[in-house]
Amino acid sequence: MSENKKCPVCGSPVRGRTDKIFCSTKCKSINQYENRQKDEKFYLRVDRQLKINRKLLKRYNKSGFTTIRRSELIAEGFDPRYFTHYWKNTKGDVYLFCYDYGFLSLERNPKNKYLIVQWQAYME
Repeated sequence: MSENKKCPVCGSPVRGRTDKIFCSTKCKSINQYENRQKDEKFYLRVDRQLKINRKLLKRYNKSGFTTIRRSELIAEGFDPRYFTHYWKNTKGDVYLFCYDYGFLSLERNPKNKYLIVQWQAYME
């Protein structure tokens, strides 16, 4: 038994088995609850951004096949790092999707753009 070991939650001495981490079941429960809250916050942040991305793609995709400046979309709150899945066409272009709306990055200097599309049956 190590006399120097302290509980990471409350700082009390940990007594008992050498592999014991917490001083009590209460501290163990508090630690598990806090970790679960962190996981929930991450999930909620990602889910919120995915919904924002989809809303913006839908708003700007009036014709089903729209091109928009990347800077304009990002200024509205779009974050291209968040997407639900991708689709690769026969040319090798990779479209990133937020549920049913997707975008393809078009590198055309000096104006970088996104091509916005809606998911189609042939993409399956």
